[in-house]
Amino acid sequence: MTEVDYYELLECERTADDATIKSSYRKLAMKFHPDRNAGCKDSEAKFKAISEAYDCLKDPQKRAAYDRFGHAAFKNGGAGGGRGAGFGDASAFSDIFEDIFGEFMGGQRGGGGGRSSPRRGADLRYDMEITLEDAFHGREEQITVDVSAACDTCEGSGATPGTSVKRCTTCGGHGKVRAQQGFFVVERTCPTCHGAGEMIADPCTACRGEGRVDKTKTLTVNVPPGVDEGTRIRLAGEGEAGLRGAPAGDLYIFLHVQRHSIFTREGTTLFATAPISFTTAALGGTIDIPGPDGELYPVKIAPGTQSGREVRQRGAGMPVLQGRGRGDLVIRVDVETPTRLTARQRELLEAFRETETGEECPQTSGFFQKVKTAFGA
Repeated sequence: MTEVDYYELLECERTADDATIKSSYRKLAMKFHPDRNAGCKDSEAKFKAISEAYDCLKDPQKRAAYDRFGHAAFKNGGAGGGRGAGFGDASAFSDIFEDIFGEFMGGQRGGGGGRSSPRRGADLRYDMEITLEDAFHGREEQITVDVSAACDTCEGSGATPGTSVKRCTTCGGHGKVRAQQGFFVVERTCPTCHGAGEMIADPCTACRGEGRVDKTKTLTVNVPPGVDEGTRIRLAGEGEAGLRGAPAGDLYIFLHVQRHSIFTREGTTLFATAPISFTTAALGGTIDIPGPDGELYPVKIAPGTQSGREVRQRGAGMPVLQGRGRGDLVIRVDVETPTRLTARQRELLEAFRETETGEECPQTSGFFQKVKTAFGA
């Protein structure tokens, strides 16, 4: 039987480096793979041949022996051990498969893949209710949370003090095991250590080998000025402890601002409705509005102000979160009609009505003029 040169089979020069040989084999293996050439005996034979060639040349020792002795190196107990990489073994193809999907399958070769990352603790959520004044000034709040924290007895290792954690013998400490099924390498979590890569012969009695226990913790939360509904504050490392010394998760504080009796808020702008007397609306004046900082802000009312008019007070709103300056305070005027009049007040109003000409309230007179015109009165 004629033995074809391995380099010729892989279409490579004898001086080709490992990367070139691998790249060439991958291209040829995909081309002649039996799944792509169902029932073609020539493709099956070609696939066997290039797999055998790559199985030899990818191994530095086998390649050195082949370069020196040729095919004779693998006959009669030669340097190659007499085993080719035939269709049934497909070790070369699985190596290429591993190269293509290595990141998905775990990254490292041999011994069952890369070791799983430590299982980080879960993030936790805490909902905190604050007042608008708290949101304006900021505050420091003490909260109490129930979390899984690192075990003090074993310092999070999960092993009884004085004992050690041993490498899992099933996966060699990688946390994953691999099994070859035909041309494919299947990777799964190690059934012995459940992905930890370690085994505890003598578990800590305080945490039952988990490295964490349930605790109640008191934490300080600093609420900065300017926060709004839904603002999230992150406390790094204050979430659930990781399994057996793995990093802890984070604790997220979600802020909820209580409804205020006077103000509503849109961003840094505050809105309020202020009732004023009809005499103030007619004659003008000044009203004092308390801001969220406790200061009184004088708001000027122009003569003839109508109900619904808005007056803006610059810089009297909410502070900018993690910035400078403040928003505005917007006052919506609501003119109130008096309902309780003294005899003297009624007398004065009657006298005022007798002097009305219609020009005092142009909107009113204009409306009734339209009514008369519409109905031909």
